[in-house]
Amino acid sequence: MCQDSNWKQAVGMKNSSSTLGSKKTGDLLLLANGIALVMLLNLVSSFYFFRADLTEEKRYTIKPQTKEMLKNLDDEVFVEVFLEGDLNPGFKRFQKSVKETLEEFRIYSNNKVKYIFTNPAQAKGEKARNEFMRELAAKGIEPMNVIETQNGQRVEKFVFPGALISYGGFETGVMLLKGNRAKNAQEVLNESIEGTEYELANAIYKLSNPHRQSVGLLKGHGELDSLDIAGLHQSLLEQHAVYNIDLSQKKSLDRLSLLIVAKPTQPFSQADKYQLDQYIMHGGKVLFLLDRLEANMDSASRDDYYAFPYDTKLDDQLFKYGVRINPDLVEDRVSGKYPVVVGKAGNRPQIMQLDWPFFPLINQYAEHPITRNLDATLTKFVSSIDTVKATGIKKTPLLFSSPYTRKVTAPVKVGVNDLRKQLQEGNFNQGKIPVAYLLEGSFTSLFKNRFAPDGADTSGFRGNSLPTKIIIVADGDVARNAVNPREQKAQPLGFDPVMQYTFANADLLMNMVAYLTNENGLIRVRNKEVKIRPLDKEKIKNEETTWQFINLVLPVVAIIAFGMGRSYLRKRKYTKR
Repeated sequence: MCQDSNWKQAVGMKNSSSTLGSKKTGDLLLLANGIALVMLLNLVSSFYFFRADLTEEKRYTIKPQTKEMLKNLDDEVFVEVFLEGDLNPGFKRFQKSVKETLEEFRIYSNNKVKYIFTNPAQAKGEKARNEFMRELAAKGIEPMNVIETQNGQRVEKFVFPGALISYGGFETGVMLLKGNRAKNAQEVLNESIEGTEYELANAIYKLSNPHRQSVGLLKGHGELDSLDIAGLHQSLLEQHAVYNIDLSQKKSLDRLSLLIVAKPTQPFSQADKYQLDQYIMHGGKVLFLLDRLEANMDSASRDDYYAFPYDTKLDDQLFKYGVRINPDLVEDRVSGKYPVVVGKAGNRPQIMQLDWPFFPLINQYAEHPITRNLDATLTKFVSSIDTVKATGIKKTPLLFSSPYTRKVTAPVKVGVNDLRKQLQEGNFNQGKIPVAYLLEGSFTSLFKNRFAPDGADTSGFRGNSLPTKIIIVADGDVARNAVNPREQKAQPLGFDPVMQYTFANADLLMNMVAYLTNENGLIRVRNKEVKIRPLDKEKIKNEETTWQFINLVLPVVAIIAFGMGRSYLRKRKYTKR
């Protein structure tokens, strides 16, 4: 019996050793298979590029238009971003977003986009630092004065939220901090994060695009002259070939990708209207910047000055296309300012900057790539726009006045002396008024079923247009830049010398140009959205202790409980054996 028992014990030990050996072999085979699978997946993935964005709004996903532009780069792009150094948490988040965007650019450009982050304040010596900052400002990268409280002390420092982009021996500066300044700082930063991809991609596109589309500035009807429109002209030259167009010379407009009509003050002849109409019928795009009433500040100091309608003869043509600019002026309590003499101190006049309701500040925009995340736009003597029936035309209002407005029908008394009077707030109750429209579709010709003007070339006449787009803004001065009276030099478009602020006029007009000239271009990247998910401050205040316990104590307790439970189960399992 003893021998039999020993034999069984030996056999059991042998079987146990055999079982352990087979288990060990199985584990090794499983490990080898796992390693082989990982290597196979790496090999396959090297041939197929993909990235997964798990965020709800796809904040890390680069738009197809940007990918296409980056893929077609012929040379390396170098981006120097000046967001480095001692930044507050908001700018740190902005800096992180810019880095993430540039990293995506690097990947999709096959490493042709290279970038660094530098601190402008690192220049040795105050003189060198100031000189460097002046150079950045000259390239369009303006400093921003940030005021913070650190350790009970008020601290001021300059931040340069911009980048310098170089390509093919050329460089350009781009401001990355943009957005509607009427909002709080957090919302402005978030809007800037949303626009980072577009600002960087658009700057790279300007430098790398060899094909410059042709843009025409219409002349011959009292339009803005060269000095008044110098800011817009310079902005257009960064990306387009710009030509002055005179319809009386009867040159073909077919070469133009866009025609801009900037504040005409004289009548259009029937022949000119025919050329303009047929340009649109053949798919041409037009940006109309029109004043309906003749109003100017040179005459506003007179007490008997009234603004009367211009007679440009374009009313019937615009009506046929689907809009009507009304013979009125919009007065808005949210407006620009104008300096007025309100009294004298001794022999010196006292001057105050008073709100001038005829200069509406447009801060109400449509949800559209053209106007998304724009700062306020300064307008002067703007009129209201109504739409009329036009089959096949999609009408999108782009700009609105504030809710505190009223319309004054022509003739309108325009007098600076009226600024001294107290405004009756109850009169400004007509709500948001549209002052700009985007029209898209197939337009009907003004000359359909009508005789063409004498001498007009009717060989290629079209009664209905190819699919095209038109934008009408009921203010010609939106494109007018201020002029330094001493030096007779044009100032930046949108800069107001009275308020010492640069409004978004240039951005608005260039977005309009981009949308009209490029069917599926980078302008659509402006639709990108990054949602802000702020914490409920009231809930935090009331439930602070509870959430501290959940975040700090509960995870530790859960880990300890898991360890003790696992130890107990293992002990129970192997004790039975």
